[in-house]
Amino acid sequence: MESRLIDIRPSPTPIVSLTSNVRWLTIVHKPVLVLNAGSSSIKFSVFRTEPDRSLFAGLHGQVEGIGNKATLKAVDGQGRPLVERSISGQDHNGAIGAIHDWFASHVGRESGFDGVGHRVVHGGATFNRPVQIDEAVMIELEKLVPLAPLHQPLNLAAIRAMQAVAPKVRQVACFDTAFHAMQPSVATQFALPRRFTEKGIRRYGFHGLSYEYIVSALPTVAPECSNAKIVVAHLGNGASMCAIDRGRSVATTMGLTALDGLPMGTRCGTVDPGALLYLLRTEGMDAEAAEHLLYERSGLLGVSELSSDMRTLLASDMPAAKDAVELFVYRIGRELGSLAAALGGVDALIFTGGIGENASSVRARVCNDARWLGIVLDEAANASGGPCISTADSRVSAWVIPTDENSMIARHTRALLDR
Repeated sequence: MESRLIDIRPSPTPIVSLTSNVRWLTIVHKPVLVLNAGSSSIKFSVFRTEPDRSLFAGLHGQVEGIGNKATLKAVDGQGRPLVERSISGQDHNGAIGAIHDWFASHVGRESGFDGVGHRVVHGGATFNRPVQIDEAVMIELEKLVPLAPLHQPLNLAAIRAMQAVAPKVRQVACFDTAFHAMQPSVATQFALPRRFTEKGIRRYGFHGLSYEYIVSALPTVAPECSNAKIVVAHLGNGASMCAIDRGRSVATTMGLTALDGLPMGTRCGTVDPGALLYLLRTEGMDAEAAEHLLYERSGLLGVSELSSDMRTLLASDMPAAKDAVELFVYRIGRELGSLAAALGGVDALIFTGGIGENASSVRARVCNDARWLGIVLDEAANASGGPCISTADSRVSAWVIPTDENSMIARHTRALLDR
């Protein structure tokens, strides 16, 4: 995996000019567009490339409500609104076209994007680093759709849509699986007949772009953790944990697909394979019904029967909501012990992701349950959001470090295009 990192710093000058209440962008110097496609939204960021090849985060936005009443929204690097309007196209093609046309209208169509970086969830065994996209790459990525049925088709739809509106712009795929590609083989194998392993039925792991960003931030935020044994907990609607030894992934909780490991917003996490056989045989489910149950009706939503949103569950007095939170915390503790064993000891625990960065009560419960590991929580620091949330005498330190997958994608895209 590409290890060279390009600095991303706040822009020293505003990127928005204001004249008679009209705002326009003044982004120049080979902008890189980053796209992260979901089922009903496409999030995007634009990074300006400086002459020294450093990147400045210029704007962030999204098209939301795809398939219904799609709306384009964007803010500048300081969070000031740039646009909020409905768009005519209601599918991914329309969303990508709206993003492209809106940007081009502000910087000039002769400028456009120097390149587009995409988050692609699954790279399989073939792609262990970012790659420039051509038709041969697309054919290989299509083959991986069954391994990420909720995410991969949307990622590929965004690539196709960008090809349609800007066929000459170079596109780069950055993979959530790539960070884990160097794990030892024993950490990736299932105990299945070897012929299935040879067909690629193995553990891959996900959230790699987030973990890679955290590793890149350690020298600045927590330099003592840079060459240490750490566990990173990426906790959000999708949740996983990763054991990292001196910057390299050793083990992670997700496997062949993004279903394994921790309970998530609507995904089940680890389930006994026998339970799946039971659902198929006794409950009369087919593969499609089981897939819908495991990906979209389980996790925090399924246990609580209330919501997939941790904020809603923490605010609720319903016993089922409390059960969902308790299960989530319990499973984090179980996986933490497993990952510490895979590392042969642990020096630090790092929280990131929407829940990890914002739910102080979840962090407190996880850290207090892990006192056996040597974590002593600093309650005041945890309440204020850290970054260090453990006491000075804690044998294992605990941290809160915000992730930024888009900047990681931009770095990889800029580096690959420059080569």
